[in-house]
Amino acid sequence: MDGQGPASSDDAPWLIVGAGALGQLFAASLAAFRPVILLGRHLAQPAIRLRKVDGTDVEIALARERLKDWIAKRGEYSVPALVVLATKSHDTQTALDALTPSLAPTTPLLLLQNGFQVQPRISEHWAGPVLCASTTEAAYRPMPEPKPKPKPKPEPEGDSHSDFHLSRPDVVHAAAGETWIGDLAGRHAALATVVADDLSQAGIAATACADIRLRLWHKLAINAVINPLTASHGVRNGELTRVEFRPRIEALISEIDRIMRAEGIKPPAAGWQALIDGVIEATAANRSSMLQDVLAGRPTERDAILWPLIDAGLRHELATPALTALYRATLA
Repeated sequence: MDGQGPASSDDAPWLIVGAGALGQLFAASLAAFRPVILLGRHLAQPAIRLRKVDGTDVEIALARERLKDWIAKRGEYSVPALVVLATKSHDTQTALDALTPSLAPTTPLLLLQNGFQVQPRISEHWAGPVLCASTTEAAYRPMPEPKPKPKPKPEPEGDSHSDFHLSRPDVVHAAAGETWIGDLAGRHAALATVVADDLSQAGIAATACADIRLRLWHKLAINAVINPLTASHGVRNGELTRVEFRPRIEALISEIDRIMRAEGIKPPAAGWQALIDGVIEATAANRSSMLQDVLAGRPTERDAILWPLIDAGLRHELATPALTALYRATLA
């Protein structure tokens, strides 16, 4: 059974687990078109302040709960049509394990994680359909600003919301991208189409695909170069065009190319170097997600992004000195 029915129900909510940048972006975008519940670690107001790509701010009302509270009050909510796991890769299995007793065994899942670590494992063990997404949507949560010393001011006149656009947003949609959706076994094409159509209607350009494994590996190659280098050196993506980074990038790409060939992953038409250089150029002003994690003092996705390549190198008896050195130099 493909599982199209539940996810296409208009009145059943999508449960989005993980209130990071991507989880908030997806929740805020979808909330105008279908019921959404956003689950996170902390208590939050039932709204998201989103700064759109054009720089305007909007406040979107939607249901928000702590994960543990939703589990405790499970009977008060409708059965979710789809569970979107938007946590960091190292938190995904723990979040799913906590949710599992409260979900029907065949509930469809959509995985938004970086890397290629949790996707095969969950796809193999979850009884229901498991979709994977590869997305180039760019979003971030602004760093908290130091609180200025209070100064006495006269009460402002006029609209009480006059300072709306001066307030710090919860999430910034830095750049629109593309999202590809499919399942690793190729059994749920109709469900992938339904989910992609719903996302596209909500303003997140999405397409169902039959080659999601290929797309996840291609994104893994990009992330394995950009994320750890920017995080370990504390630079934005565009700084990787500096001449001192070129030998390291070329060494990483050489190892990645050999690993991909051994895994049976076709290279992009223009080659790995052109693909990665193009992303660095297109995202020059961005801080990578791993750099954002380092700056915020959060655990990084080092294992999810670098270890699948190193592990594949070990399985195929390929030397990976550049990848291994980068793994050791990157904060966990």
